[in-house]
Amino acid sequence: MTGFRATVVVRNPTACPIAEVSSTTDQSVTSVTRSRTSTDGTVVEEFGVAAGSAVPDVSGTNAETELLPIQANDHEEIYRFERDAAADCACEVIEGTGTPVSSVRGQDGSLLVTFRTLELEAVADIVDELRAQFDGVLVEELTQDHEEESTDPVIVDRSRLTTRQREIVETAHEMGYFEYPKGANATAVAEELGIARSTFTEHLAAAQTKLLDALLEKQ
Repeated sequence: MTGFRATVVVRNPTACPIAEVSSTTDQSVTSVTRSRTSTDGTVVEEFGVAAGSAVPDVSGTNAETELLPIQANDHEEIYRFERDAAADCACEVIEGTGTPVSSVRGQDGSLLVTFRTLELEAVADIVDELRAQFDGVLVEELTQDHEEESTDPVIVDRSRLTTRQREIVETAHEMGYFEYPKGANATAVAEELGIARSTFTEHLAAAQTKLLDALLEKQ
């Protein structure tokens, strides 16, 4: 049996404390855990930031969110907050499709969510669901568990991509943008290309859509 592992980036999601906190520090927001109370649907979340980071401030997006420091050591500080269950939460959009979220982290004001599916079509469906509610959604990483012998080879025609899109994808790949942990972030790749970060992510999203469309075409 094979399956797929995808990491999707949601740029600047509104009312997301984790993404907002990540925009205030040069470190990623990691160690995210989530739980839902059984009485009123309140969601409790915890996350970690590097020790010594500036105290997070999420008042810009959600003044009602209170961050409670609950643990600290030489390496990490852990915060907790509560929020109402909401359809505008990217993680809940994914889980609403019946797909569990494997991991969550915040980076540069964006939310990075990882999940696993058995079918490639399910990845495309989840991305469509996210794009219906959020701007700036793109697939950062897509990997497949391979069996010893491939039974469904697909040839992708690279001419589907424009010259600019190919340049952007190739530069991002060479700089380690698709690696985990990242060799370069979106800002660094955009600077290398001499374009704005927003332009880079838009071209990359368009290229990824074309490549996914090619992979999902019925032969």
